[in-house]
Amino acid sequence: MDGVIRFRRGLRAVAGYVRSAPGTYVWLLILFVTTVALHHMSPDFEQDFLRQRSTNIHELSDNPVRVLFASAMWIASGRWLPYAVLYTVFHAQAERWLGTLRWLLVCVAAHVLATLISEGALLWAIQRGMVPGSAVNTLDVGVSYALAGVVGVLTYRIARPWRYLYAAAVLAFFGVPLLAGRTFTDLGHFTAVLIGLGCFPLVTGRGKARNPKETPATRRG
Repeated sequence: MDGVIRFRRGLRAVAGYVRSAPGTYVWLLILFVTTVALHHMSPDFEQDFLRQRSTNIHELSDNPVRVLFASAMWIASGRWLPYAVLYTVFHAQAERWLGTLRWLLVCVAAHVLATLISEGALLWAIQRGMVPGSAVNTLDVGVSYALAGVVGVLTYRIARPWRYLYAAAVLAFFGVPLLAGRTFTDLGHFTAVLIGLGCFPLVTGRGKARNPKETPATRRG
C-alpha cells in the first residue's frame, strides 16, 4: 500500500513538473511525433524531406519564415530520448524560471539569429571559393541552437561566484569545437550561447539567483 501511495505521489510530482513548463513539453511532444515519422521514411526520402525543411542557404533564400519554423520541429539524428533529457535539464528549468513567453523569446532569438549568422558566414565562404557551391543545400535542421541559447541564459540563474565557473565551462564546451573544427554549425552553437548571454534584460525581476551549495530546505528557510 505504501508503495502505491509513493508511486502516485511520484506521478503527481512528474505531472506537476510537466505542467510548470508547458512550452518545453509541447515542443518535446512535437519532436517525438516527428521523430517517429522519420523512422518510417526510407533513407533517401528522409534526406530529401529534411532538406526541404532545412535552414540552408537555398531554402532560406526562398522560404525563410517557413524553414526557420519547420527546422525547429525535426531532429536529424532521429534520437529523441537524449533531447528529452536535455529539455528537462535546461529548457524546463529556464521556462519555469523566466516564464513561457520570456523563455520562448530566448529560444527564438537564439535559433533565428544563430542560423542567419552561421549561414551568412557559410555564404561568405562559398563566395570566396573556400567552400564548394553545393554547400548552399547543406542539411541544417534541429533544435540545438535554441538549446544552446537557453544554456547560455541559465548563467544568470546561478549566484556568483559559481556563475563565472558555469559560464566558463559553457564557453569552453562550445568554443573548443569552433576553434578545432571551424564549421558553420560550430559557429552557430557558439553564437547561440552568446545570444543567450545577451538576453540578460529578460531575466530582470525573475527572482534571486540560486547558490548551488544551498539545499531546497535552506532556500525555503
